[in-house]
Amino acid sequence: MNGQRTGLIDGIRIDVARLHATWMELLFPRQLNPSKVLGRWEPETTGQKLSYYGWAAIGLPLVLFGYPLLLLGFATRFYAKKVDSATTRLGVVGVVGLAAVTWGLLTVAAWVRQFSFDGLVAVAAAGAVATVSAGLAYVLSRRGGRATSVVLAYPAAMTALFLPPVVAALYSPALAGVLTGSTELAIWILDNVLTVGGLNEIIRDRFALQGPAYVLMWFGIAVPLGWLLGCVVTLADLVRPQSEESNSGGSVGF
Repeated sequence: MNGQRTGLIDGIRIDVARLHATWMELLFPRQLNPSKVLGRWEPETTGQKLSYYGWAAIGLPLVLFGYPLLLLGFATRFYAKKVDSATTRLGVVGVVGLAAVTWGLLTVAAWVRQFSFDGLVAVAAAGAVATVSAGLAYVLSRRGGRATSVVLAYPAAMTALFLPPVVAALYSPALAGVLTGSTELAIWILDNVLTVGGLNEIIRDRFALQGPAYVLMWFGIAVPLGWLLGCVVTLADLVRPQSEESNSGGSVGF
């Protein structure tokens, strides 16, 4: 038990140090990955020392705030790698085909349960959203580099996850809890997040959370959430590249 605790503490210490070095790298060279010949860059003149240690001090509270995000990045990368491995074996045709077959079966199940015509259309529309989003997430994650993955692929994946249940819930009483939960979440966001500049009151006055507004709400959540996950995975890759993680046996818990 003591050995595990020591290993955990050492892992946290290494990750925090590398996170702070990543911050220092923004202004100063050879901080995160020192040169084998020259070593880590160190200030020499008084001006360099003032700027160097001042920048280091500014980074300390940011590191404390950023460490939970780093852990989120490690976790997201861990599970994204497993999903990526499975989708790589399937290929884009397999990913799209699997989503289409799954939602096709759900549409048939809705027909067997005698959904209304509108309900059948809703389930089919949800399936179309999921299938297209899954296909886009696959293609975008493999083309265009890191920026494309963060800006487009991760939001597409979140859209494939969040939107279909909401679309189906609009027409299926069996999924009414999705809308109830969405309403409660919307109230919490308005009361606790979107309070700056009275933005919550403006939204309440101009918009009503009903019908397609639920879809827009979850799309509005899926996109920035995808950006957040893409950014924290990028942070995890900067602080601890996967090649290093494989060689060293991983980071804290991942």
